[in-house]
Amino acid sequence: MQYKRILLKLSGEALMGNRQYGIDPDRLAEYAQEIKSVVDKGVQVAIVIGGGNIFRGVAGASKGMDRVQGDHMGMLATVINGLALQSACEDAGLQTRLQSAIQINEVAEPFIRRRAIRHLEKGRVVIFGGGTGNPYFTTDSAAVLRAIEIHADVILKGTRVDGIYTSDPEKNADATKFDFITFEDVLRKGLKVMDTTAFTLSQENELPIIVFDMNTKGNLLKIVDGENIGTKVNL
Repeated sequence: MQYKRILLKLSGEALMGNRQYGIDPDRLAEYAQEIKSVVDKGVQVAIVIGGGNIFRGVAGASKGMDRVQGDHMGMLATVINGLALQSACEDAGLQTRLQSAIQINEVAEPFIRRRAIRHLEKGRVVIFGGGTGNPYFTTDSAAVLRAIEIHADVILKGTRVDGIYTSDPEKNADATKFDFITFEDVLRKGLKVMDTTAFTLSQENELPIIVFDMNTKGNLLKIVDGENIGTKVNL
């Protein structure tokens, strides 16, 4: 395998499947099988998942809610999604641990870096919930931060688009896809990969990012096996 330890970043919206909101059990089961396919190859998998299918702090703040309060609600939404994904992974036969940056001892372990690494070394899938535990930081930032802390080889950002394009391919049929691009070129061209804080943190720590279509069966395994799937952002 090309990578020994990966951090998989999933959006909360990805869990909706074809629904308008909430969680689609069929989509969860599909993701669990994709994750199992790489774990069975000996790859260590950590996951950060968003909460946009349930609540977004920014959206709440735009309608008059206190931003900090809204972000805390969003962090709890990521824990809900983490519990759902944990259940799906365990149904697929994977040993899974959910760690939360916000202490909810009845449903998740607290985030402890050394314990997370030990779980990974034992072949367990580790899901990080609760974002960074702080308001004003997105789950993109949480993904990069956790990836650095656990010494992941790469961040795999699973989306519904098969890579990074010159413009939104869903709105512009003439948009062209990049197979490889540097951090500097992403910033210079003003392309949206992650929020600026997360992207800069990844760049400073020389941590590559691969953006790919998570909804295409087999893509995750192809990436860890070294195939050129999606778009790779590197130095």
